[in-house]
Amino acid sequence: MRKVKGFLLIGIIILILFSSLMVIAAAEMTAEEIINKRDSNEYFDSVRIEAEMIIVSGGRKITKTMIALSDKKNSLVEFTNPQDRDTKFLKREDDLWMFFPDAEEIIKISGHMLNQGMMGSDFSYQDIMESDKLTDLYDFKIIGEEEIDGRPCYVLEGVAREGVKVSYYRRVSWVDKERFIGLKEELYTQSGRLLKETKVNEVQEIEGRWIPIDSVMENKLRKDTYTGFKIVQIDFNPEIPEGTFSLQNLR
Repeated sequence: MRKVKGFLLIGIIILILFSSLMVIAAAEMTAEEIINKRDSNEYFDSVRIEAEMIIVSGGRKITKTMIALSDKKNSLVEFTNPQDRDTKFLKREDDLWMFFPDAEEIIKISGHMLNQGMMGSDFSYQDIMESDKLTDLYDFKIIGEEEIDGRPCYVLEGVAREGVKVSYYRRVSWVDKERFIGLKEELYTQSGRLLKETKVNEVQEIEGRWIPIDSVMENKLRKDTYTGFKIVQIDFNPEIPEGTFSLQNLR
């Protein structure tokens, strides 16, 4: 009789443990849910940013400052450092133009030019063209969990959706499990070659969002070079005057 009771007790304990594991498994997030939460932090309806871009190549360091206005599809960036003052670029839907004040000329950036470094940085013009949510561009799956600087992260792999034009066919993202912000990302070609790597050095909570305010882009095809990007000021949902994203406003 004691054996029967003992086996019954063990069976109940196993059933409880199994049920608990099932609840935990059911509560785990899907890759899409994780990326949606990241998009909620990092994707804006409209925003105004004052920022610094620090380009390091060998022993040379150049700092460029800028002001950017963006909505869901358009962006206007004006450089404010003395060397590049009044240089602007305008992204409108899928088109990109730049205005160079010295030449008083507007140039459309297209084709192979989009893969060149923007203003000599490790960010390409194509990098700034992708303003859509990540879930609109890639199909993601969870491939592991790791720590980045002591922060537990989901590791996700995103592969470009069929028929969608993207800069990088595949990306591997380390997403903070608590704050749902990308702390590291590797960007690959379709053949599997690593092109670029980004790392976030500092994040801040601003108006309920976790924002990467200090990050670094490293081009793996270039030696001894990287580009830092620091947000000095950010304002969500600013009033954007009519005509801001017009070619006339570039001059």
